Amino acid sequence: MERTLRSRKARARTRPPAADVGGPLIWTFDGPLVQCLGDLEDALRRAIVQVGDIASIAVLIELSLPALKRRVDAGDVLQPAWTRFLERLSTRYGLQSAPRVRQVRNEGPLATLVVVYRS
Repeated sequence: MERTLRSRKARARTRPPAADVGGPLIWTFDGPLVQCLGDLEDALRRAIVQVGDIASIAVLIELSLPALKRRVDAGDVLQPAWTRFLERLSTRYGLQSAPRVRQVRNEGPLATLVVVYRS
C-alpha cells in the first residue's frame, strides 16, 4: 500500500499542472464585407481585453463560401480590405501566430470568429 502511495505522489509531481482552457468565445458576422471585417476586429480586441492575462490564445475565422459569393455578387470587393485586415490582426494584437482562416461550404453568416485561450 505504501509503495502505491509513493508512486502516485511521484507521478503527480512529474505531471505538468493542468491548464484551464477557456471559451470558446464565438461571434458571427453578416453583411457587407468591409463592415464585417471591422466588426470582427473589434470583437477580437474586446475578447483580448475580456480574457486578460493568459498563457496562449488561438484565433479561428470561418468564412462561409456561399455567403462570400453572395457578397461578391452584390458588389463587395475582397482586396485590399482582406489583406489589410489579416496584416492588422497579425501585428497589432500580440497573437502568437496568425489567425487560422477556414473556408466552409455550408450556408451561414459570412464570418465566424472563434477565440480559445489557456490561462
